[in-house]
Amino acid sequence: MTGPQVILGLKVAVLLVTLLLAASMIALAKGKIALHGRINLAFFVLTLAALFVFEGIVRMWNPEVFEYIKSKPELLQSLRIHLGFSVPSALLMPLMLWSGLKHNRRAHIGLGMVFLVLWAGTFITGIFFLPHN
Repeated sequence: MTGPQVILGLKVAVLLVTLLLAASMIALAKGKIALHGRINLAFFVLTLAALFVFEGIVRMWNPEVFEYIKSKPELLQSLRIHLGFSVPSALLMPLMLWSGLKHNRRAHIGLGMVFLVLWAGTFITGIFFLPHN
């Protein structure tokens, strides 16, 4: 598996879980809190699975998969910007899940606002700025 193939796979994963996130927000807007929670749980599990697969490929299976990015400063900068959004959003996800499951509305909404901004950055930088060819 090549670096561009991994990036393309991640783009597809990000797009699909973003559609889940949008569905979750629609459910919330319609007052369907339980559906919002179930969709968010699916979002959490699928995003976490993608992170583990990605880390497994990059760290264990083929550590050289992104060498082509390191040789090009503009690509490395794009990856760093993307990670600046994706890492904090990944760290917020367990807190979001916990606050939602505990019905801590104030914390959940506050974390949710921050998460949505970080996820928007993750989506934009991941889909549009990371090279897959």
